[in-house]
Amino acid sequence: MHNKTIAELAKGLRSGEFSSVELTSAFLDRIKQYSSLNAYITVTEDPALQQAKAADARLAKGDAELLTGIPVAQKDIFCTEGVKTSCGSKMLDNFIAPYNATVVDKFNNAGAVMLGKLNMDEFAMGSSNETSYYGAVKNPWDTNTVPGGSSGGSAAAVAARLAVCVTGTDTGGSIRQPAALCGITGLKPTYGRVSRYGMIAYASSLDQGGPMTRSAEDAAIMLQTMAGFDEKDSTSVDVSVPDYMAGLNNRLEGLKIGLPKEFFGEGLNSDVAAAIEAAVNEYKKLGATVTEVSMPTLELAIPAYYVIAPAECSANLSRFDGVRFGHRCENPLDLTDLYTRSRGEGFGKEVKRRILMGTYALSAGYYDAYYIKAQKIRRLISEDFKRALSEVDVIMGPVTPSTAFGIGEKIGNPIEMYLSDIYTIAINLAGLPAMSVPAGFAGGKPVGLQIIGNYFAEDRLLNIAHQYQQVTDWHQQTPKGFE
Repeated sequence: MHNKTIAELAKGLRSGEFSSVELTSAFLDRIKQYSSLNAYITVTEDPALQQAKAADARLAKGDAELLTGIPVAQKDIFCTEGVKTSCGSKMLDNFIAPYNATVVDKFNNAGAVMLGKLNMDEFAMGSSNETSYYGAVKNPWDTNTVPGGSSGGSAAAVAARLAVCVTGTDTGGSIRQPAALCGITGLKPTYGRVSRYGMIAYASSLDQGGPMTRSAEDAAIMLQTMAGFDEKDSTSVDVSVPDYMAGLNNRLEGLKIGLPKEFFGEGLNSDVAAAIEAAVNEYKKLGATVTEVSMPTLELAIPAYYVIAPAECSANLSRFDGVRFGHRCENPLDLTDLYTRSRGEGFGKEVKRRILMGTYALSAGYYDAYYIKAQKIRRLISEDFKRALSEVDVIMGPVTPSTAFGIGEKIGNPIEMYLSDIYTIAINLAGLPAMSVPAGFAGGKPVGLQIIGNYFAEDRLLNIAHQYQQVTDWHQQTPKGFE
């Protein structure tokens, strides 16, 4: 059962081939069997089985939705009522959320079964899932390598078949990068497409939740549930949600693909480049045409991002002070000591680094020199994408410059780690939707093809990804030992 898609499982549940309780139990057993991957922070076994029983009752009545009875897992950045929401941090190790994130409520209303909360880089700050207070997650394709971050637990869980589908969040590539390194499908929607209410903020103008699945079809089913306007989220955009399943089988004749020359320069691994070229050639066979595009400001994306994101994180994480919730130091001498020691003990090294960077960029005398200039660069990057997407339908390229690297290989070099997201960060700065689609292997490790579309064109991206997956089987590959 663990190798079936959402659509296949939904059919089996409706036909009575198996029950949601049986399906959920099978996944709970796999989570225990492969606990060494460290993909989960919290496993909600008893509540999951209760949800599964309720789903079976709903199925018996005939009023089930497509996700009713389907086991899902939530990245541990989404608040879940009565269940620990840690953000992978000691700071929130004791935090039991008193309410559900909108995304969680949407899955609950659809009758999905929550298996648990997934491991992640602390407060979503990282590219390797090594900054988690709960330890590093291992990549199922090679357990000596990282799964990517910050949604590394999410990607590893799908790749190892420890959940049918999961949620992730993407601030600078944190859905697409781990999806690429773990050989699964990940979609970052347009900023504002999925509610951020109850999703603990890292950088509010960049964060976006999205689905992580085996296939584009499954991603379409998940996004159908996740997407939509939410009046509780001031950044939510009130635009209609299309039927994401309806256009999956549309043909691709006449599709115009743009390849940014800035994506294929120095720093891109030659084997990864070859896999991307092969994927693009498959699109040519499907009737697409390919042209080179140029976006000269892309090289400024990383420095702009690492001013803007830390600045926002500095503001967002100021609430974690040991007073209202979260970690509190023992026996503080005074209020200053309470703040200093609670934050010093509760936050990890990478989070402290980014808070300090952001505070510096926002300080008097540096705000204009750094933060304002970074925002101007952000506008230029958006204009570059707007210009390119007026000439082509979608932009394609690599997700990462290399395949999964070794655990511990880059953790001591923040600059090298930040460069892992060199091809993804600009999309967040522009607020565009983008996907990572399995596109082969390099040295036995997965490679992801990035597909970038225009605002609110997720349906077109899913169609383009689905058609590719009809003529390739990279998304069906399973890591050895997890079959």
